[in-house]
Amino acid sequence: MARNPERRAALLDAAIEVLADEGARGLTFRAVDARAAVPMGTSSNYFADRDRLLSQVGDRIFVRLTPDPGSLDTAMRPEPSRELVVELMRWLARRMAAERSCYLGLFELRLEAARRPELRGRLTKILRSDLDENIRIHLESGMPGDGDTVRLLYFALTGLLLDHFTVPGLHGDRALDDLIERVVTRIVPES
Repeated sequence: MARNPERRAALLDAAIEVLADEGARGLTFRAVDARAAVPMGTSSNYFADRDRLLSQVGDRIFVRLTPDPGSLDTAMRPEPSRELVVELMRWLARRMAAERSCYLGLFELRLEAARRPELRGRLTKILRSDLDENIRIHLESGMPGDGDTVRLLYFALTGLLLDHFTVPGLHGDRALDDLIERVVTRIVPES
């Protein structure tokens, strides 16, 4: 296996773009090599098989989606409140929109995980860790609500973003920010 970490990251980024544009069925070593603009056969030197590639794509997506600690600290400075939760959810939605390929790639990985037990196990572990961290941050920061509040926000934002990225006209002319505010005010108790 080749060990150039920068090349590996570039191949994984290319794989994310392929997943977002062509779906899991389009994710081949040849497609990754073409998207990364590297010689054919390069990605197969870095990933033993397609399952290994899919698993590492999941890891790479979360590396790219994880905010740097400084931006999270800045976002959490205001007094905990329902209004702050609205702003944080909007901030999160903007981050996902900025990494649209990652988010679409993650949806594709979820669908593929339904058919691949090993990928399902790996993706479950990654998503569980992310959700647990969000719950921990919410509770430790003194935000209104409990762990179930965070879970419900997670379910709602996941669905909203799925619609926003795949069928944006579904909710008519209602802006994503407005929908997020409505969801938060229905789920998060007043402080």
